[in-house]
Amino acid sequence: MDAAVHFPIYLTNGVFFSLFFSVAYFLLHRWREKIRNSTPLHFVTHSELFAVLSLFASAVYLVGFFGLDFVQSVFTGKNSFVGNWDLADEEIVKAVAPRPYEAVVAVEKSETKSEEEEDEEIVKAVVEGRTASYSLESKIGDCKRAAGIRREALQRIAGKSLADLPLDGFDYESILGQCCEMPVGYIQIPVGIAGPLLLDGKEYSVPMATTEGCLVASTNRGCKAIYLCGGAASVVLRDGMTRAPVVRFATAKRAAELKFFLEDPMNFDIISVVFDKSSRFARLQGIKCAVAGKNLYMRFTCSTGDAMGMNMVSKGVQNVLDFLHMDFPDMDVIGISGNFCSDKKPAAVNWIDGRGKSVVCEAIIKQEVVRKVLKTEVAALVELNMLKNLTGSAVAGALGGFNAHASNIVSAVFIATGQDPAQNVESSQCITMMEAVNDGEDLHVSVTMPSIEVGTVGGGTQLESQSACLNLLGVKGSNRESPGSNSRLLATIVAGAVLAGELSLMSALAAGQLVKSHMKYNRSSRDLTKVLLMAGN
Repeated sequence: MDAAVHFPIYLTNGVFFSLFFSVAYFLLHRWREKIRNSTPLHFVTHSELFAVLSLFASAVYLVGFFGLDFVQSVFTGKNSFVGNWDLADEEIVKAVAPRPYEAVVAVEKSETKSEEEEDEEIVKAVVEGRTASYSLESKIGDCKRAAGIRREALQRIAGKSLADLPLDGFDYESILGQCCEMPVGYIQIPVGIAGPLLLDGKEYSVPMATTEGCLVASTNRGCKAIYLCGGAASVVLRDGMTRAPVVRFATAKRAAELKFFLEDPMNFDIISVVFDKSSRFARLQGIKCAVAGKNLYMRFTCSTGDAMGMNMVSKGVQNVLDFLHMDFPDMDVIGISGNFCSDKKPAAVNWIDGRGKSVVCEAIIKQEVVRKVLKTEVAALVELNMLKNLTGSAVAGALGGFNAHASNIVSAVFIATGQDPAQNVESSQCITMMEAVNDGEDLHVSVTMPSIEVGTVGGGTQLESQSACLNLLGVKGSNRESPGSNSRLLATIVAGAVLAGELSLMSALAAGQLVKSHMKYNRSSRDLTKVLLMAGN
């Protein structure tokens, strides 16, 4: 409110004048489009709802500023400005008389109140519940200051210290409304570099954010083995993000009718036009339906450019659902996601049909490199892979887990490059294959990963540190010449790093090196006896 008082009134009026006429034009334009497309007028998108609210707000302001006194005079018969002159003489004197010295000093003190005093008052208001913690950014207008106030209030409420959680040195403006709500600090995760990874004829230094000792070193050893043998090759098999809403009908027969309608090739063109209107990059690839009683699950798959694409595909699905309501008015939309997608959960549908980028990456490791760099034998690796990654995972009833530790590498690269860490669940689905070739002397190793979900724009990719890691790989932002190529390249780099990690860990297991390495690199080297004695004193 203070900022509004000091804002020039002519600028404020200009903003609301522009807002009023621009949203009015937008709504009229949308109304005409709906009439042309035979779309019901009561189907309102988020942008239209925002425009209606903006129109109402600007109208209220303009009427209040320019016409409120006039409107009141029509009903009361008295102009509020002229009415000021009807005050009693003594009231007029009180209104214009100079204030006592004490009052002036009090006002000056309140106006010059230090920021620390103001922060203390806000902290108390948060602790007492008079101010909502989530509203601090909007009330204060300073994200860094809001995080500090929230942090102090939290410490008082919880009775615990956050002194070791860093607060300074982070751009809190960059996460407002898109990455994290109600921040009180940030976590430090070290970033290591594995490589160079020689993949498809190019070298990449792979950033890995992790707190696990040996992980970067092990992946780096795998990269070295691949490099010495001429590099790895990769292929992107599929590229399509999915979203699967669930709708309900009164009968199973009616649900089946919509299934047949959606899967009819004659209807695909019109549905894809409706879907693709949601974005410049969204392009519908297909719809797969599943019926459960009178419920219908529709799995939409679409390309999403260089974005991971969850929001993009969700917008397109919403457009299609609104369109389908005209021919299926009895359709009850239960949820925009019915878990047939399937996002952030292990699911056979992702393992079989893929989600995001489906990638296969392979390399041939020479026998000499297997012996000198990996310290094992080709036959030992082939046997271990069969008994551990294939048979052992089958005995465990694994779903997409036919590998040694793909999720280790995927998580580390995801965190470093600003991906959604929770999507490590399906992105780490991987089958590792090893086979002796060239008369049993060399090793053919491959990883097949059907659902790597990555993007190079949006979400955490735009934060400074994550953006720097993407820039290191040469995939930062969107590729204007070939939309989607940056995210596909990132997916192949992830698969290449997994290939290196699988090769190195399996070699360590075959050679009996795993426990020794972890005891050496993943344990504290401090003298624990001295630490315990100091703690006891």
